[in-house]
Amino acid sequence: MRAGRLEEMADRWATFDCYGTLIDWRAGIQAELERLFGPDPAPRLLERYLELEPEVEQGEYRLYAEVLGLTLERLVQEEELALPEGEEPSLARSLPGWSPFPEVLDALSETRRRGWKLAVLSNSDRGLIEASMERIRVGFDHVVVAEDVRSYKPGHAHWERFFGDTDADRERHVHVAASLFHDIAPARELGLQSVWVNRLGEQANPSPDRELHDLRPLPDTLDAFVPAAQSA
Repeated sequence: MRAGRLEEMADRWATFDCYGTLIDWRAGIQAELERLFGPDPAPRLLERYLELEPEVEQGEYRLYAEVLGLTLERLVQEEELALPEGEEPSLARSLPGWSPFPEVLDALSETRRRGWKLAVLSNSDRGLIEASMERIRVGFDHVVVAEDVRSYKPGHAHWERFFGDTDADRERHVHVAASLFHDIAPARELGLQSVWVNRLGEQANPSPDRELHDLRPLPDTLDAFVPAAQSA
């Protein structure tokens, strides 16, 4: 077997969802809802928004910027709210400014220092994800977004594209995400190892392989899946 192929097999890959896992999308969406409709109804509106968005993602593919706008429109209609003129694209406009969780930079930097390759599998668009990558400030080896595969997780197309693009070894791969619905459930369906980032104190169903409350323990957690000695 060629040396190059041996090196390829030795790679350890961690793939990540972005929004909710690396970027605080709940805070980003809630801030916009507060700006548009005031602080009092915003927490309730946020929870309903998060229920509506996966429904909008079903069916014919749309860019995520459109999904954000259409979900907001459905929320406004359902709640009989008054949306100020010209604010339909407000969530997509605000997304590039959404902040990473405070531990993300250190956790990803240390993971990368230990030799892990990093990838993002996101229900997003190229333009939006590029802005978020700049805010995260850690280099990623590969990125797959919904725009690339024209579908949204929990469909399997993101993982199919990732493995097709990288030829990553599934036994040396771990998927890290905060959404049970969008990420942990399909990872289990695909027989992949997973880490659930349970920032909200939820109950796991389905169960991930590991559960964290933030990303600070991530480097050690990943090394427990695939020790560095195995990648030599």
